[in-house]
Amino acid sequence: MQVDLDRIAKLGAQAGTRVAPMEQGGLYQVVISETGMSPDAIPVDLFSARLHAAISGLPTATVELNDLGRVLYLSRAYELARVCYELAAKDERAIGAQINLGQCDLRLGRPHDAEIRARFLLETNASFVPGWQLLGESLVAQGHFTEAVQAFQRAVSITTGHSVLYALLGDANECAKDYEAARMAHERALNLDPHDIRSLATLIYNKRRLCDWSGLDDLSARLKVALANGTREISPFAFLMEGASAAEELACARAQATKVHAMAQTWPMAWAPFVAPARGGKLRVGIVSCGLGAHPMAILTIALFEQLKGSAVELHLFSTGTPSKGTRRQRMIAAAYSFYEVSTLSPRELTEKVRETGVEILLEIDGYCNGRLPQVAPFRAAPIQASWIGYPGTIGGEFTDYLIADRFVLPESLSSHFSENVVYLDRCYMCTDPTRVIGKPPSRELCGLPPSPGVVYACFNASYKLNPRSFARMMRVLQRVPGSVLWLLSGPGRADERLREAARFIGVDPSRLVFMETLLHLPYMSRYRHADLFLDTEHYNAHTTASDALWADCPVLTRPGETFATRVAGSLNHHLGMQEMNVLSDDDFVAQAIRYGRDAAYRTAMRAKLIRQKQQSGLFDVAGYARDFVALLMRMSAHYRAGGVPDDFRNHDEDSLAGP
Repeated sequence: MQVDLDRIAKLGAQAGTRVAPMEQGGLYQVVISETGMSPDAIPVDLFSARLHAAISGLPTATVELNDLGRVLYLSRAYELARVCYELAAKDERAIGAQINLGQCDLRLGRPHDAEIRARFLLETNASFVPGWQLLGESLVAQGHFTEAVQAFQRAVSITTGHSVLYALLGDANECAKDYEAARMAHERALNLDPHDIRSLATLIYNKRRLCDWSGLDDLSARLKVALANGTREISPFAFLMEGASAAEELACARAQATKVHAMAQTWPMAWAPFVAPARGGKLRVGIVSCGLGAHPMAILTIALFEQLKGSAVELHLFSTGTPSKGTRRQRMIAAAYSFYEVSTLSPRELTEKVRETGVEILLEIDGYCNGRLPQVAPFRAAPIQASWIGYPGTIGGEFTDYLIADRFVLPESLSSHFSENVVYLDRCYMCTDPTRVIGKPPSRELCGLPPSPGVVYACFNASYKLNPRSFARMMRVLQRVPGSVLWLLSGPGRADERLREAARFIGVDPSRLVFMETLLHLPYMSRYRHADLFLDTEHYNAHTTASDALWADCPVLTRPGETFATRVAGSLNHHLGMQEMNVLSDDDFVAQAIRYGRDAAYRTAMRAKLIRQKQQSGLFDVAGYARDFVALLMRMSAHYRAGGVPDDFRNHDEDSLAGP
């Protein structure tokens, strides 16, 4: 989970609100307005000098300094706000200024300073709730999640009616991976403030993760109403699980992109126009992701990057994830023209780093995955910016020019619900690493599975992708295939227990649900040798997991829907030539799964076909993918250099200009 430092005590207005200069008097007029500059453009030393001159000779200006600091804070001019609060804090009675000073330190990337300030305040008053809040926030920002939970627990024990404190406690518990406690805290926050949409969205996501489906339909309906009413507090990634339409997903993404764009606008950056390299030079492509190491994204992309090493593309990788030393990371470093560890850089610093390399095409591939936000695209880090392979939906912002897809996963009929101009590969948009070896698994007995010939249905999707609809159709299959079991990935908290309870309620023996603990990638892949058929989920398909299953010779049964996230497994099957595994309805899904389980000859034939199609279809032909991928990037470059704009880009080779 990405730490969200904007969930702070209410300062009388929503964080991020811009206050028009003409509405301000007093110190604002004297110190800022007369410069003719916006707050984010005033150098700190000039501001400090003007501020000191303005208050010189005044017996006290504590209130005025706090007021000006608040305006600057809400305008995200944190350095200037800090100057105000530091002066105000010289008045020993101005305890609020001390807290606000700590909040500025947090937003300026100085959480340790904020922690020291909080502990100092608590030494003299152990019941000072804002001090515990500041301490908790500073500890979260430093990754000390258990201590942060304790700080927020202390705060809510002192004052039990503060919804923001419960929300912060929930966030800290989520960071500490105590999702049951996070669910309870966000539930409490929502009960105290029914209009807290962020707590509503987070509560829903955690309930899905914990397979706690009680009251979920009503909560989800409230979320959609809030979206229709214009909220910007919903994570587009979490919203993919809500069974929304493509139009609703676009609205959610646009709301988030508006926030991101506004944040970028507070940091204007001068940028010289892009100058194309000499004719014949390689095309510089930058990729920004947290998944360039021990991450599923690396499994999808590593072999492709190795293919690109000798191509017309010069690959620059920017890793925003935690540095690692694994084999995949080393392969990434070896494949790239340059590899940058940038996890400690701010979005602005990262943008400057990307620009320094002179990349012409930027692929920021994480999008909104797992609560993340686009970090560099909003600043226009490259002349061409595209979304690819990571986030299965629209970014919703004008700062992303293209989205790379295929015509199955994103039919042209859906393209109107994407802010990006959709460009198509003539193959499945998802690549993978075909060099992986599928090892021998432990025995069925050691895996907790029944002896052969009991049929093993598998679904190794994350628990948040399960829902009553998906689970009910899986149970219908088990009821009709004697001796079969459903093999699931073990979830957090009481998720497994709740699924067993749900099976019992439906009339299925809970012992027919077998749970696999999270494993390293190679041992996990070997388990597919025991799986007969992968049963997919609604409303968020198996994506990387479906690719894993197919590579390990396990067919995937799915029902493609009407959004990107519901069509990924279907795209893999389509391009593999396994159309039988793409069905139109839940009844068809159940019927096909039952046939697969009861007809041994059909099972054998389908597995044999899958193995054959892996060799013949091109789905796992990474060299072919690399050729098509490079050709598409070159066409995008040629279109840009010829003065074209994304909306004019054509999706056919014969209509495009030659590449550089």
